[in-house]
Amino acid sequence: MAELKFVTAGSVDLVLAPEIGGAIARLDVNGKPVLRPWTGKTLEPFSFANNVLIPFSNRISGGGFYWNGEYYKLKPNIPEEDFPIHGDGFKRKWNFSAREKKIRMSLNNGSFGPWRYKAVQEFELSEKSLKINLVVTNKGSVNLPFGFGFHPWFPRSSDTRLTFSAEGLWLENSQHLPTREISLEKGSVWEFSRMRPLPNTWINNCYTGWRGKARIKQGLDAVSCSISSSKNLNNAIIYSPNSKSSFFCFEPVSHPVDAFNLPFKPGLSEIGFEESLISSIKLSWN
Repeated sequence: MAELKFVTAGSVDLVLAPEIGGAIARLDVNGKPVLRPWTGKTLEPFSFANNVLIPFSNRISGGGFYWNGEYYKLKPNIPEEDFPIHGDGFKRKWNFSAREKKIRMSLNNGSFGPWRYKAVQEFELSEKSLKINLVVTNKGSVNLPFGFGFHPWFPRSSDTRLTFSAEGLWLENSQHLPTREISLEKGSVWEFSRMRPLPNTWINNCYTGWRGKARIKQGLDAVSCSISSSKNLNNAIIYSPNSKSSFFCFEPVSHPVDAFNLPFKPGLSEIGFEESLISSIKLSWN
């Protein structure tokens, strides 16, 4: 079993799983879930309520990427996947600390392909919100592109509604890699500027030019909430298999899928030894 850490703020319960990728296991308000709760039946990281995506988000195609004239090979990191996905932070054991109301989980040995890094998550919990600050520091001797993001899993029912604004969207192929970016037209099947249900069928698309705010409306069995993020998380990935699924994901991330192999490598940030990147996400409820 995973060792869990419990944090409370009035009627809000936050349960952390440091040893399972620094994941969140539960976030409940008055006993109702804000995030899809971990059932305790498996230690598979994506069965938890939130994952951290470092040193990149989503897939990297073609066995690697070029950067500053060098080619960096990468191997798949999940058995059922053809490509490496989401880095390694979600698979590693993090350390937990709680001092003077500062709740932290830290990772000192991040290592995937050419990346060597450390990371810290700092949690700010109140009766009305949860904010997570993420700091990633390059510990390698080579300047490299980094990406990052958060992977919260939300409850989904027939009552679930979503709204947010963005500028564009990447279509995907059968390997879940981007094919082309399209502009969002008002009233299109992809557009969420007004509160609406999720599509009945598969959705797994990256929205570009996300404005950093979203609102989720739930029925009686879950907690409605707002999502906000730091400006460097200006892409959002929505994922849900279909209308029968008990969850959907709204993932604030720094870059599109396979940005390492897209023209101009959008959203990636090059940092050198001991340089850091900071991002954050905030979930709020009434």
